[in-house]
Amino acid sequence: MNTLSVVLLNFNGRNHLESFLPSVVEYSAPHKVIVVDNGSSDESIEFIASNYPQVSIIAFEENLGFCGGYNKALELIDSEYVVLLNTDVEVSKNWIAPVLDQLKADKSIKAAQPKILDFKAKHKFEYAGASGGYIDSLAYPFCRGRIFQTIEKDNKQYDDSQDIFWASGSCLFIHRETYLELGGLDEDFFAHMEEIDLCWRIWSSGGRVVVIPQSAVYHVGGGTLDKSKPKKTYLNFRNGLSLLIKNEPSSKLAWKLPLRILLDWVALLKFSLESGPQHGVAILKAHLHIVVHLRSILQKRKRPKVNTNAPRYHGWVIWSYFMRGKKKFSDLKIAN
Repeated sequence: MNTLSVVLLNFNGRNHLESFLPSVVEYSAPHKVIVVDNGSSDESIEFIASNYPQVSIIAFEENLGFCGGYNKALELIDSEYVVLLNTDVEVSKNWIAPVLDQLKADKSIKAAQPKILDFKAKHKFEYAGASGGYIDSLAYPFCRGRIFQTIEKDNKQYDDSQDIFWASGSCLFIHRETYLELGGLDEDFFAHMEEIDLCWRIWSSGGRVVVIPQSAVYHVGGGTLDKSKPKKTYLNFRNGLSLLIKNEPSSKLAWKLPLRILLDWVALLKFSLESGPQHGVAILKAHLHIVVHLRSILQKRKRPKVNTNAPRYHGWVIWSYFMRGKKKFSDLKIAN
């Protein structure tokens, strides 16, 4: 069994492979690099085979989606740990060793991420990962280095390794057996917040998630859906509610869910005025989906839970950000 494999999921991403695969191949040795192809039609496989014969290829005949592609691939890969790495990530020298060393030294750690910076502005954190992810009391996600649309410069203010609530799916180190035992990524999420859901399950099962900023990578980001698209609004609001319903203990869900729905309706008005009525409609569709599929979502709660010390902001990040002016992660009081 290999110690670690670097796994990139590709769908018609030859351009990204041409740009970013060279750094992955150069700086990942001696670990195995695997490209999982989701039925591409742009000659991605031919490009890899011709230029990087040392890269292994797992080719599916159809597009299984982000979650489905990784779920099926990780059943076939024989490694103790895997890195789920987006194809639009540039890695740096020695990016694996600091994280892998920590995973091997402390078996309670089941998932981790490096510091994730913006490829287009390398002095700034990247939106969907930064230096580790958190959620607030109502399960709104944010990061060390990014709250809502405020993205901080990296001045090494978050360079300490510590427990985090979730690690970014753009560069996710994870214990493969834990991934499989917990059912992998929830394919009903399709895209957005699927890694938060998985990390919540890791904490609930007694594992830990950490950030190791001594490793750094650079992510282009925004490749799945542009933030201006109503589809992204739909997925964010649908998956945000699913995340809460699936994972929050019943005693807390009873009051948090109605409050979260109320805040979504406030957001509906804000999005409709600022981004257009199609975004308000997207939020309505997200809520309708939850109503129609509530039974199946609730069924996913049927697993044992344990008390954890998952690092979580027990306030409301919306209130802190918009009403109290706390724009930076360091402004929040989060016990760790």
